[in-house]
Amino acid sequence: MKKSDFIKQLDHPALEAAITRAESITSGEIRVVVLHEPAPDPVVAAQAAFNRLGMAQTRERNGVLLFVAPASQTFAVIGDEAVHAKCGQAFWDELAAAMTGSFQRGEFTAGLLAGIDRAGALLAEHFPRRPDDTNELPNRVVEI
Repeated sequence: MKKSDFIKQLDHPALEAAITRAESITSGEIRVVVLHEPAPDPVVAAQAAFNRLGMAQTRERNGVLLFVAPASQTFAVIGDEAVHAKCGQAFWDELAAAMTGSFQRGEFTAGLLAGIDRAGALLAEHFPRRPDDTNELPNRVVEI
């Protein structure tokens, strides 16, 4: 995936609307980050972004980050400790698989939308929306 193609194709309003929809059924928080620099180790870079964005500060420790580095053609899906404890490795494998096919076809927004939708559904199983739930993190796509 070429960085310029990825950036041009990314539909921020559609992604942000999808995050809002996904979070309407879960207390979990979902973020999308696009890194403009290469990330040879996307998990390490994603963890740094996760921490910098304060995603470990949510009430239930149930944030999920979809991280993409088009310059190195890499991505990672990571989350906070409660997500991994309740959902296990299958959660991460399923999210990555939901995104990979679209990315391989050059359908970058579609891949992220699939990841967001799947994350919302999986989070809702373990972290249903609570009556007192608030949106703890912004839903906007972050480019760094």
